[in-house]
Formats: sequence, structure tokens, C-alpha cells
Amino acid sequence: MLKDNQILIGKAGEKEIYLLPSQMNRHGLIAGASGTGKTVTLKVIAESLCELGVPTVIADVKGDLTGMIVPGDREGIDGRLKSMGIEDYDCRKFPVHFFDVYQKKGHPVRAMMQEMGPMLVSRMLDLTDAQQGVLNIVFRVARDMELDIIDLKDLQAMLGYVGEHSKDYTIKYGNVSKQSVGAIQRRLLELEHEGGELFFGMPALNIEDWIATEGGLGVMNMIECEELFSHPLLYSTFLFWMLNELYQKLPEVGDLEKPKIVFFFDEAHLLFNKAPRQLLEKIEQTVKLIRSKGVGVFFITQTPTDIPGEVLGQLSNRIQHSLRAYTPAEIKAAKLAADSFRENPEFNTAEMISNMETGKALVSTLDAKGAPSIVEVTKILPPKSSMKIANFDAVEYTFSSDSIYGKYEKTFDPMSAYEEIDEILQQEEDARLAAEEAKKQAKLEEIRAREEAKAAAKKANEKSEAEILAKKAKNKLENEVLNIGIRQARKFLKNFLK
Repeated sequence: MLKDNQILIGKAGEKEIYLLPSQMNRHGLIAGASGTGKTVTLKVIAESLCELGVPTVIADVKGDLTGMIVPGDREGIDGRLKSMGIEDYDCRKFPVHFFDVYQKKGHPVRAMMQEMGPMLVSRMLDLTDAQQGVLNIVFRVARDMELDIIDLKDLQAMLGYVGEHSKDYTIKYGNVSKQSVGAIQRRLLELEHEGGELFFGMPALNIEDWIATEGGLGVMNMIECEELFSHPLLYSTFLFWMLNELYQKLPEVGDLEKPKIVFFFDEAHLLFNKAPRQLLEKIEQTVKLIRSKGVGVFFITQTPTDIPGEVLGQLSNRIQHSLRAYTPAEIKAAKLAADSFRENPEFNTAEMISNMETGKALVSTLDAKGAPSIVEVTKILPPKSSMKIANFDAVEYTFSSDSIYGKYEKTFDPMSAYEEIDEILQQEEDARLAAEEAKKQAKLEEIRAREEAKAAAKKANEKSEAEILAKKAKNKLENEVLNIGIRQARKFLKNFLK
């Protein structure tokens, strides 16, 4: 609920508790056990942002946020409003653009695989460090060859190509294990079996379509995640990619009177489960720096301990619903959650955190100077839209008649690695055959040259033998002539001397 351009989220007795739009890019946390009212709190904040003209991106894990397109039941919330002393409260519906990775309950939402990058693709495929190293090489080879990796078949083609040329690339880029290539290919087959071919392709999501208003109201971009949530790695990686897209594509704007867009990340603990250090550092950097782009991020999870300390420290607006505290681990988690608030001398925060009724929360928000307020036990307002799940016909009508319908529904497949690798392989095969033919011709020429040289040598040898025989005959003849002459001369002298 808006009041003087501030977001009224509830009351602590007679004290009104607000979120200041100018401080929402300092991010926030909505925590609490299942069934304690986190979804209601999310709806109240998102509705107020919508009325303020701020678009939102909301992950709908359970499908219970579709009621945003249906006005709430005033009679059902009248008692709560009266108990809070609120009369001017109109139930209404809100503008929603539905998106669905599986393309059943909203606009398709796709990414180009090369824009997601090897780190997030590795996370999605749950690869080992060695396998991620090979995937990094594959993406680098594609870039050096000026080949686009847009969808699954492009990556499969590149993996096959690099695997076949592993010896060549190992020298330049590092070890390319055929075993790792095979393991990644198997992971891709599993991803394809899970519908992964729908995740990647074109047209890819344009985040400018998220930053939209209709009639002065900020559009709620609802990501249908019921089916996606059954694959936790896919869910968490895909949502972080969307958040990272905002970070990468939006310009620096500094602090604004209100955020450009607010991102609600439900079941946020999945983002950090078994995440490698490299990814955790990327998440921390994104959360820390994205506020300068005018983006607010709210993480929704059961307990603050689900969020790494480096990230948790960036979440300045905190709303903590009740936590169960029966086991030693739960008691410790509740104590840690209580310690994160600025203490209120009127009650024991650690005791209160496990004893609040549904619909109440411990709230501490930033004031105009950026300082956290004293924690207050706050009764959260009811949402203006319906808390019921909207029927599918209403959802289908909403997304099939909105302002962006038709932009993402028809896919196209441009020339990319899959098609070009076939041409490259054909060229390499043609070059190989040509080289073999050239080698064969060179061999034949070599044989022919040897035969000709042999024949020439033989001919030269025969000529040499003939010359020798002729010379011998000549010498013999000359010797005979000489001998005859000598005999004749002797005979003449003998007769003369007589």
C-alpha cells in the first residue's frame, strides 16, 4: 500500500512500518518457515511497487502468485484491515506478463548459451572442475573460430569437434580429455531429456521488455517455475542468469528516488547449495554492484543462514517471519537471525522470532539516511489481489493478449556452430582427400622419376660399355697394325743386311 510515495507494509501497534523506495536498491530478505506468511509479504511489496510504477521480476515456485491478475476478496480481509485501523484499501488486479521456460503458462524465456557462458552452463550441468575446464576450452575455441553457440545442438557439435581434435587443442589451450568431453555430452543428453532444448535458442529474452509500465503501473514479470523448480540446479542457475542479465545490460544510474526494477528470488537457498567458490564470488559481486544500476533484489528463503554471509551482508531491508526452533540447529538459526537485527528494548528478539503468529514478522528497514531501523513486530497488510490461484484460462488470456505477445512465441534458428561445424568438417574431409590424392600423385611421380632415372642410367651404362668395346677393338686393331709393321720392318732389314 502506498502512502506519501512510501510502501506501507504493516503496523507495529499504531506505528506504521514503511519500506522507502529510495532504499530498495540496498536489497532485502524475506525469511520464515513454510506457512508463516512470506508469500503475502512478497505480494504486498510487489503490489506497492507496481502502484509506484516500478516493474518487478517474480519467481513463482508454487503457482500461488497468479492471483495477481484477479482482484482480492474485500470481505475476506476486512477483519484484518479493521484490526489495523485501515479503511481506505481497494482490492484490485495488477498488470502481469507471464513467462514460462517450458512454454506452457506464459511467454517463452530463452537464453543464448554463449551469453550464459561456461561457468553458468557448468553449474546447470553440475560438472566437475575438470569438466568445467574442458567446457571453458570449448567456448574459447568457438570464439576463436567465430562460431556462435546458441542452443544445445551447437554445444554438442562443438564438443564433438574439439574432442576429435583434442591433440591439436591440448597444445594451445590445455588438456582436453576425451573422457571429460564424453561426460559433458552425457550431461547435455540429460538436460535435453529434461526439456533443456527449450531453455536455449532465439529469440532470446530482451530485458528491456521487463522494464515496462502500463497505465503508469509497473508490470509484474511473473516467471512460472513450478515445473522448473523440480530441477533445482536449472531453476537457480536460470534465475541467476536473469539477474546477471540485468546487471550486464543496464547502465549505471546511481541512487534513484525509486528503483528501475526489483527482482524477487524465491527459494534462494538453492542458488548457493554446493555452488563452487567461483560462482559464489560472482553472485556476491553481482548483488553488491547491481544496486548502482537501480536494481533491487529480495531473497526469499526459510532462514537467513541459507544465505552466505558475504551476500547476506548486502541485504539491508529485512523481514523475518516466524522460525521453528525445536532442534539445536533450529535454535541456533533463530538466534543468528535475531542477532542480525538492531535490538528493540521492548522485547527479546530471539524469543519473539519463534513465537510470532502467522501474518506477523520482525521488520527492520533502512531510513532516509540509510541506517537500519529498530526491529519491530509488524502485522503485515493483506494483499489487494486475490490469494487464490488464478485458473489457467485467465492466465492464458492474460499472456495471449498482453503487449509483447508474439515476440517470443515463434522461434528461429540462425546459422551457428551446428551448421558451420558440418561445413568445416566437410572442408576438412575434402582437404584430407585432396591431400591424400596429392600424396598419391607425388608417390606415382616419384616412382615414375625413379624408373626414368633407372632407364637413363641403364642406357648410359650400355652406351659406356659399347664405347669401351669399341675402344678395345680399336686398340687391338692398332696393335695388330703395329705388330704387322714391326714384322715387316724386321723382314726388310733382314733381307737388306744380307
